[in-house]
Amino acid sequence: MRAVCWWGKGEVRVVDTPDPGILNPRDAIVRVTLTAICGSDLHLYNGFVPTMMRGDILGHEFMGEVVEVGSDVKKLKVGDRVVVPFAIACGACFFCRKGMTSLCDNSNPNAWMLDALNGYASSAAFGYSHMYGGYSGGQSEYVRVPYADVNPFKIPNGLPDEKVLFLTDIFPTGYMAAENCGIEPGDTVAVWGAGPVGFFSAASARLLGAERVIVIDRIPERLRLVQEQCKAETINYEDVDDAFETLKEMTGGRGPDRCIDAVGMEGHGHTIDARLDKVKQLMKLQFDRAHSLRQALHACRKGGTVSIPGVYAGFIDKIPMGVAFAKGLTLKMGQTHVHKYVRPLLERIERGEIDPSVVITHRATLEDAPDLYQTFRDKEDDCIKCVMQP
Repeated sequence: MRAVCWWGKGEVRVVDTPDPGILNPRDAIVRVTLTAICGSDLHLYNGFVPTMMRGDILGHEFMGEVVEVGSDVKKLKVGDRVVVPFAIACGACFFCRKGMTSLCDNSNPNAWMLDALNGYASSAAFGYSHMYGGYSGGQSEYVRVPYADVNPFKIPNGLPDEKVLFLTDIFPTGYMAAENCGIEPGDTVAVWGAGPVGFFSAASARLLGAERVIVIDRIPERLRLVQEQCKAETINYEDVDDAFETLKEMTGGRGPDRCIDAVGMEGHGHTIDARLDKVKQLMKLQFDRAHSLRQALHACRKGGTVSIPGVYAGFIDKIPMGVAFAKGLTLKMGQTHVHKYVRPLLERIERGEIDPSVVITHRATLEDAPDLYQTFRDKEDDCIKCVMQP
């Protein structure tokens, strides 16, 4: 089969790889009908996530048709149309039973790697390095899906792939980020980042009752999209001296009630801390560039909540914990428990409350992946989200 493979920092290749097969009686094989490049894939592409090996198949946002099931699979059959959450869950451990599937104890065969880094391991994930299990991803023609009675979700045939594909990651990620805010009537929610996760964070804040949504970014076409689709106010941080002061002014000096950092480890900025982050990251003196997180902690009102769906990989400095403590902030963060959200968000799509496909700007085939990765990373050609058909 053809698959998009990691080949080193800044390089992916589309190559012939062996077709996957059933390795465990609880497996299923899915023929991929649509897949996407995620902002998290760019962390791999840019070389910021360790334990990648040349030839690893990328991709954790994918859906398709079941073409084979193992002998112990009871809930799926050949021909079923499914979306597959990016985090792999066993369905039976302490965390899965509590609905915290991205923290699954059993799905990651390389849990010792995350144990060594963090003291605890989280779940495995498709196409996301060997410390997350080394599973092949979905930017390919076929995928082996373990725990097949737990992970794939059947999708009604009446909905096109593009409307449901993002149930695998970015729509639930944005929704959980907004839900973690504990939004109350009248709240103002500020979102750092107008990429796909930022878009769904803003859209979900609206769905959950936010009165105002303010989105901070520097890419005009992304800011336009959240204005049009989410009725968001926007700040282009390159056009203002200080986004913090701008937010205070827009909120009568109090600050946003809830703040969402949808940027994560590769944040940009024009202040001194952002420039220092970039230097220290290049010199491998710290893992992440946390400019957006610092700004969210500074900007959030007293007693507010900061939600962090943006991915961070390791140790960072200059975090203003004194500010967070003095203001009595609540911080909530983590990988998304996608399994918890697929069904309720699918119902919102079916009711016409949201059309996730509006973020798609580029459609192509797997063979176009090397160019698409570069276009997506460099935000060229007004690129917001890329999808590929094998």
